Amino acid sequence: MSTDQEPTYTVKLLQLLLLSTYWGMQIWVTFISSFVMDNHLNRHTYGFIQSRLVPFYLHLGSACAFFNLTIYAVYHPSDLLDEREAFQIFIFFVSVTVAAINAQWFGQMTSEIMADMHLIEQSCGLGQDIGLSSNREAYAKLCETDVKYRHLSSRLWLYRFLSSLCNLCCIGCNFYSLCYMAENLSTL
Repeated sequence: MSTDQEPTYTVKLLQLLLLSTYWGMQIWVTFISSFVMDNHLNRHTYGFIQSRLVPFYLHLGSACAFFNLTIYAVYHPSDLLDEREAFQIFIFFVSVTVAAINAQWFGQMTSEIMADMHLIEQSCGLGQDIGLSSNREAYAKLCETDVKYRHLSSRLWLYRFLSSLCNLCCIGCNFYSLCYMAENLSTL
């Protein structure tokens, strides 16, 4: 289904919209909204919002990455690719794969574990403190005394770490793709 024709204005616009939408979401969700919510919401409200927002963000990001790869691959037949174009397809493929893994596995597991932890915290009167770094002693004590909570906490840390790595990988892929697109603009 690939073509060696020049993409239309609409296709180029769609490609840029998908890439810039995904990039903007990544920057907003990863950096801006997380820091704002951390400083102004209690732990459970923050966790609740994240459990609703992040899966949507991850799935929408996966869709953007998939359509970016699809559009680019259609207009760059494999037999006509130079090294830079082949690398760009590889970057899009990595972004799709990592975003899908993050959306289907790590993001979902993080939300499920966080919900289980919130129930335990609520039963101990915790979770209403503002910011994730406040009242650390109480959460450390809960980890020491509750084996289930300790296990959930270590699993949450692992899944958040893996999800963050996936997210940073996708941010890097999209940054490279934006640079590649900017480099190939004929005019501004």
